[in-house]
Amino acid sequence: MNMNRRNFLRGLGVGVGLPFLESVQPLLGATKSGVPGLAVTPDGRPLRMAFVYVPNGVNVDRWFPKGFGSDYQMGPSMKALEPFRDGFQVVRGLGHKSGTAGPDGAGDHARATATMLTAVRPKKTAGSDIRAGISVDQLAAERIGHLTRIPSLELSCDGVRKSGQCDSGYSCAYQFNLSWRSETMPVAPESNPRLLFERLFGSGKGAERQKGYLMRQAREKSLLDFVLEEARALHKELGRNDQMKLDEYLTSVRELERRIEGAERFGPLPDPGVDAPAGIPVSYQEHVRLMLDLMVLAFRTDSTRVTSFLLAHDGSNRNFPEIGVTDGHHNLSHHQNKAENLEKIARIDEFYVAQLAYVLGRMREVKEGQGTMLDHTMLVYCSGLADGDKHQHENLPVILAGGRGAGFTPGRHVDAGPQTPMSNLYVRMLNAMGIREERFGDSVGPLTVV
Repeated sequence: MNMNRRNFLRGLGVGVGLPFLESVQPLLGATKSGVPGLAVTPDGRPLRMAFVYVPNGVNVDRWFPKGFGSDYQMGPSMKALEPFRDGFQVVRGLGHKSGTAGPDGAGDHARATATMLTAVRPKKTAGSDIRAGISVDQLAAERIGHLTRIPSLELSCDGVRKSGQCDSGYSCAYQFNLSWRSETMPVAPESNPRLLFERLFGSGKGAERQKGYLMRQAREKSLLDFVLEEARALHKELGRNDQMKLDEYLTSVRELERRIEGAERFGPLPDPGVDAPAGIPVSYQEHVRLMLDLMVLAFRTDSTRVTSFLLAHDGSNRNFPEIGVTDGHHNLSHHQNKAENLEKIARIDEFYVAQLAYVLGRMREVKEGQGTMLDHTMLVYCSGLADGDKHQHENLPVILAGGRGAGFTPGRHVDAGPQTPMSNLYVRMLNAMGIREERFGDSVGPLTVV
């Protein structure tokens, strides 16, 4: 087939990006993993890892608890979590040194999102030469993704942006993508609940969904045969830069091949027992909770054990009319110590914490052996800034929920110590998943206080 370079690369990119290849299996139990200790709890249950990101920092005086240990006093912004007190711990002292300005100058919101899961300072560029680092969720997906139909899920309630300038000379890719497959490749999140549902379970109902799934799978296999044949022929004709770009695409193609093989190995799609969502709800809270419900459903059916959820990108100027806050969040975060602004930030903080309480409740409802889904999930709720007005990247607001099955001790407020790398927590989580890593990003060892 005769095709020019531009059309080929565009066609290949679309082919690689199609989401038809992944689905979900019934909960089989972690003993089916075939790798003892990998992403399982000691009693053989699936062990999951999840990250939920909120933007623009918090009202630190209202958010952080007072006192330490199990008898701490919860901050006013966290009151929705009171019923789940024994299911999470607040971790003080964690931060990202790579998020601070240094010689890079302005751009704290871009760095806040880009460093959160990578612990790597992003290259300051608004061009195509973006560079950060592999994120902890993608490292986990790389090591344990073969155990489930979907190596990882990346979710958002924002749009998707991988180019353009968004913050003081930084590419929009840094703010709108929490997960990075490699140092040059962010993973675009899904924000449409219906598309996410169809990615998990296919479209239609019952036999119709199974038939459509098998047809799409066959079509994707044919597409891959075409892509690989054309790529091999074209590679010799390209310049070095285009060859490198094509090699990146082919890496994704090979990953796609493995995912197709995995889908075939896991067999037919299950019926999730719920109807597909209509699309993106008008209400922000409804949108967030619908995505959280789908995350829980993905965990319950063991379709994945790794997720990241960007509730909104850092620098987001979303307003919250449902709670009476019509000012933009980013504008308010530069509060200048004005009481009115700080009060509104506290209300936004309460809103976001209420969404965390919602998903903790949903996870606690799912019984798994002698425990619950919450016991078998390590969920990190975090923001890349502490005080948004000061653009603080140290002592970040971090809640570590669940994780009893990973050896964590919820029900406390703990102090990791000043200037402790957030990445120390990631090393601990990776080790709990059976992934033996001594270092990640700028870590200096596993976090032991949790």
